[in-house]
Amino acid sequence: MTTDVRLSVNGVRHRLAVDDDELLLTTLRRLGHTSVREGCGVGACGACTVLADGRSVSSCLARTVRYDAVPVTTADGLPDGDDVVEEFVAARAMQCGYCIPGFVMMSHELLAENPVPTREQIAAHLEGNICRCGTYQEICAAVAATSARRQERARGDERRPA
Repeated sequence: MTTDVRLSVNGVRHRLAVDDDELLLTTLRRLGHTSVREGCGVGACGACTVLADGRSVSSCLARTVRYDAVPVTTADGLPDGDDVVEEFVAARAMQCGYCIPGFVMMSHELLAENPVPTREQIAAHLEGNICRCGTYQEICAAVAATSARRQERARGDERRPA
């Protein structure tokens, strides 16, 4: 059976028919979003992580029909100059890069919920993501650096006259 859904992906609206059991990962890949990766297929590695209305979702487990009219963001939809991405690059937090989009999306979720996380909180939030290259220290450093960067920017904004 198929269902017509309205997907808003990275701010672009789509109307399409999907099988009722079609996975969000499959739909996103069909729409050309290559940052959404299938790693394990069972929601254990984080490579397929997207944000649905700001909350992380393992798109390899989620049925597309559940996200009708829910704004979905993939790493493809992040703006040029995204601070999390820039800090990942600066920290050399990637080798092969396969897992990085999922880590970046989880980092955005964490920093939205907790703008000043401790190292322990960063590690705990990212524990569902797996990096086979083992760049965990660099990834945690990148998240911490993004937090510091945002705090500094906020302090600068507070000092500017209105």
